[in-house]
Amino acid sequence: MKVLLSLAMAAALGAVVAPAAHADTNDNWVVRFGAHAVDPKSHNGDLAGARSSISTSVRPSASLEYMITPNIGVDVLAAWPFQHDVKLSGLGKVAKTKQLPPTLGINYHFLPDAAVSPFLGVGVNYTNFFDTKSAGALKGSSVSIENSVGVAAHAGIDVKINPKWIFTADLRWVNIKSDVKVDGTKVGNAKINPLVYGVSLGYRF
Repeated sequence: MKVLLSLAMAAALGAVVAPAAHADTNDNWVVRFGAHAVDPKSHNGDLAGARSSISTSVRPSASLEYMITPNIGVDVLAAWPFQHDVKLSGLGKVAKTKQLPPTLGINYHFLPDAAVSPFLGVGVNYTNFFDTKSAGALKGSSVSIENSVGVAAHAGIDVKINPKWIFTADLRWVNIKSDVKVDGTKVGNAKINPLVYGVSLGYRF
């Protein structure tokens, strides 16, 4: 995991400082606005000996991509804070939390001049959990979820509407694993590892 994380960070940061290789220096930026779902995997680890599950959340999203070459772009993903319910087997909902998952990545666009262009990418994700509140059986207790840093994989397609406008459908897998504490005591590790999928409308400038 540490090797993958280091490679992802090196690739993304190296691309940021690399000189632009466009013959045409115009329209190197793509800004996208849309909506994405964070869909955690089905089994999210055991907390205090009970199986946990974390709900899916859908929120407005935005990304900014800089095209270093016609094929290679560096992008940053941001979104309105996602909100998730945390449930334990036999106890139901025990907490709710919010999180922001900014992700820096580098993408390879296979057919940049075609009407439909698939792409693949890799990146680094930082997930910040905040405003975590206890509920149900844990009501009144202090629940905290630690922030997470991990790798992210990216795949999608760009559909060219015209030279300026792009429709994008994409899918990310994000490595998110966080310690969970109740009243300051670690009760387990939340293995979220969600799929993040959505659609957006992009504009080149």
